[in-house]
Amino acid sequence: MRGGGLLVAGTTSDAGKSVVTAGICRWLVRQGVKVAPFKGQNMSLNSFVTREGAEIGRAQAMQAQAARVEPTALMNPVLLKPGGDRSSQVVLMGRPVGEMSARGYHGGRQRELFEPVMACLEELRTTYDAVICEGAGSPAEINLRRTDIVNMGVARAARLPVLVVGDIDRGGVFAQFFGTTALLAPEDQALVAGYLVNKFRGDVTLLEPGLDMLLGLTGRRTYGVLPYAHGLGIDEEDGLRVSLRGAVRESVTAPPLGEDLLRVAVCAVPLMSNFTDVDALAAEPGVVVRFVDRPEELADADLVVVPGTRGTVRALAWLRERGLAAALARRAAEGRPVLGVCGGFQVLGERIEDDVESRAGLVDGLGLLPVRVRFAPEKTLARPSGTALGEPVEGYEIHHGVAEVAGGEPFLDGCRVGAVWGTHWHGSLESDAFRRAFLREVAAQAGRRFVPAPDTAFGALREEQLDRLGDLVEEHADTGALWKLIEHGPPAGLPFVPPGAP
Repeated sequence: MRGGGLLVAGTTSDAGKSVVTAGICRWLVRQGVKVAPFKGQNMSLNSFVTREGAEIGRAQAMQAQAARVEPTALMNPVLLKPGGDRSSQVVLMGRPVGEMSARGYHGGRQRELFEPVMACLEELRTTYDAVICEGAGSPAEINLRRTDIVNMGVARAARLPVLVVGDIDRGGVFAQFFGTTALLAPEDQALVAGYLVNKFRGDVTLLEPGLDMLLGLTGRRTYGVLPYAHGLGIDEEDGLRVSLRGAVRESVTAPPLGEDLLRVAVCAVPLMSNFTDVDALAAEPGVVVRFVDRPEELADADLVVVPGTRGTVRALAWLRERGLAAALARRAAEGRPVLGVCGGFQVLGERIEDDVESRAGLVDGLGLLPVRVRFAPEKTLARPSGTALGEPVEGYEIHHGVAEVAGGEPFLDGCRVGAVWGTHWHGSLESDAFRRAFLREVAAQAGRRFVPAPDTAFGALREEQLDRLGDLVEEHADTGALWKLIEHGPPAGLPFVPPGAP
């Protein structure tokens, strides 16, 4: 039996498609529905490794958790990982298949991927009662419609109803809803069932006249108005955002710090990947996390994290140009904590030999760890586990760089010298006991009286946030009407809206 489906599109990027998709998945699974997420094509530097060793977008892994199912490559068959303004690595069914320019991708390769994308969707629909699909950007990007494999191309091929999400907090949401609909071809418009308002603040009765006018203009109803929800620490595709307990996500002056608090500074390197690694730190009471790009912002930090990056050599040059490299060297000499993760681990080493990612050849690293890195054509994708600092720990690896560790104290797959740690493992700090042990080490090195809370459970906090998303959908959307869309498809007789109709 073929399951039902729905495509969650957005008026813009970051309109809330990922979290709405997750919220619908959590609402459905709580009703006993066997549901899976799907995104045909994702562009993101935040990725995840599934149990079978496939790389997919972290947003789809988060949505799978919302649906209480194990994430697989079927849920995100095409992942694009930008390596600059004009090219990306193409990951197909969890494995990299090459680098491609945007022109080359949209010029022909994208259409070649349409068949495997649709095959994945159909396989999910034969396995699950419902598949909630997420679009990308806007469905009204008319310059890309011919080669679309994630928005209306998927909706039309699979006869999926489309729910368009708009972020009212940005302003102009009525124009966005109308314009998105009016720009679509008649065949695509016939699938647009209606709208969902996201991030509304205030009295909803003041909004209702506008929703009635929108219905009159487009013939399409609004399926719900979701209120603005503070503190949702849910994995996104690329944008830095407030995390579980309100981490500071900009380069700002942080609040005064007491002896029982810890301040973490994250170097905002170019092409930063998997910045979600620090979410578990931000979830700890008494830990303040901020992203920085100036050396003076490291001065009062108790821990500096150099995160992952899709451009290791480029990040290394950026650290030197900004004066951050010198600041990191001073910290290491003073015995002040530094943690490098994946690409950040690689830049802390003695040298990098890269004929794959940047093709820069042999480049000197920062020399803070006794590590030499050689980039291999094959990407390492793994889900390692082990013991460190006396505690169990799990993580995942996504990297081309192969590290040769020539000294120091072992630390996960990397090493530690003094107060400088380095590892390729993403997600290790989500292991609660290991995170607490690591923070105790950092506090001791930094001279703080900070003691980690004994009961912070990152997985439980994530579940709470996913339940909050499910609550938002259940309490503020017309779930009965949504289920009819999922089960029966787009309503018949939806009118065509010509551009300039008002």
